[in-house]
Amino acid sequence: MRAGTLIPTRQRPAANRAARALWPCAVLALTLALVGPARAAHDPELAARVDAFVTAEMARQQVPGIALAILRDGKPLFVKGYGLANVEHGVPVKPETVFQSGSMGKQFTATAVMLLVADGRLRLDDPLTKFFPDAPETWKTITVRHLLNHTSGLGDWPRQLDLRRDFSEDDLLAMVKASPLLFPPGARWSYSNLGYVTLGLLVHRVTGTLYGEVLRERVFAPLGMSTARVISEAEIVPNRAAGYELVAGRLANQEWVAPSVNTTADGSLYLTVLDMAKWDAALHSDRPLPRAVRELMWAPTVLADGSSKAYGFGWHTGTLAGRRAVFHGGAWQGFQSYVIRFLDDRLTIVFFANLKQAHSYRLARGLAALFHPELRLPAVSPLADEPEARAFVQRALNELADGNPSPETFTPAALASLASGEGVRLGDLLRTLELPVAVIAFAELVDRREAAGRRTSHYVLTGLDSTLDVTLAIDATGKIATLDVAPRAPER
Repeated sequence: MRAGTLIPTRQRPAANRAARALWPCAVLALTLALVGPARAAHDPELAARVDAFVTAEMARQQVPGIALAILRDGKPLFVKGYGLANVEHGVPVKPETVFQSGSMGKQFTATAVMLLVADGRLRLDDPLTKFFPDAPETWKTITVRHLLNHTSGLGDWPRQLDLRRDFSEDDLLAMVKASPLLFPPGARWSYSNLGYVTLGLLVHRVTGTLYGEVLRERVFAPLGMSTARVISEAEIVPNRAAGYELVAGRLANQEWVAPSVNTTADGSLYLTVLDMAKWDAALHSDRPLPRAVRELMWAPTVLADGSSKAYGFGWHTGTLAGRRAVFHGGAWQGFQSYVIRFLDDRLTIVFFANLKQAHSYRLARGLAALFHPELRLPAVSPLADEPEARAFVQRALNELADGNPSPETFTPAALASLASGEGVRLGDLLRTLELPVAVIAFAELVDRREAAGRRTSHYVLTGLDSTLDVTLAIDATGKIATLDVAPRAPER
């Protein structure tokens, strides 16, 4: 229930317009005034460029706070907090500030599984029915490997999930069992939070211990990741940040969710950039994961038809600016996170932000471009968009990325064009993005015009190393009559 999950949008009652207009400005001014000194910043020029980029993006995106670490050879190059961890109390972000991980936590779930593989307690090609004997017939061909690399076919959380209801492990397992397979295991790649929830249940079945305790005993404690843990809103957690979202342009607190929803293995961890620095140092060693295991986790997935997807076990994998890299983001309950590891450069960038709408791909790419200018961000001047229009466009693009354009979204003529092969071309382009559903969520409107009964809009999708321009026209029926996707040439 992390990156890629559909979260209900709140509707707020109308407030005084003057206060609504002044409040974000006041918060932003205070946020940008609170920029602490960098730790381990040995390069003043680099520090100045990082500060300039981060503060500019925080202002552009209205982000309350960011914690950032840049590491080389597993050692801190630049570590700093920006803005506010808690707006109501005026608490600044510092390197010790605790954020929620979102799906960045999947790499730790995958690590717990791989440690059990190394122990000989399970195998990657074990069928799930070995551990869940009462599982549906369709699970007989799902293996542990399929869960790790998102090829199980299990899909995502139900759209109508009640986030305010507590779920037991039996409830969660019943929910996963009731989820129909989207495709035969191994045939396709589709990001699956339910798959990682199931891995957490699997770790418990195999060890008799909750997955978070396994991580504490096998990873966090040995590495000195002293603040890394499963989320608990009930316990006292020093330096815990608050999560926020923008509602009608105004900062609001994150939605409350039931405690059990914040303990699942798809990404329910508390982490700091200092924890992640210790984790990064460990990934340069053979403790706790030997090199052969790390390389297996970072290898692309080979599908049944021989094609591949640049995702391993809990990590996206591929090349950025022509350099080998592994990376992953997270989004949940008013937080965004991202980590990029340039393997050959031995360079790592990791950050946390406490705003649901923080454009994590833009932040990650802009920071990486400070070292690799080929990744420089596209010139984009976003316009204010209508929430309903934005949601409709996102739905259309996700349908294309999934290969399922619907008659509720597209006109009959558009559907006919898409069925002729155009739909495959557009879907293939959208699937070049690291995680289409996540990048599409950050679509930025840059132009909109009305003419001849049609509304034509131009959106920009900014991924880690590519940019797509999307142009679409909506006719009088409220459906998409034309849509085109085109790669944008790199900025110079």
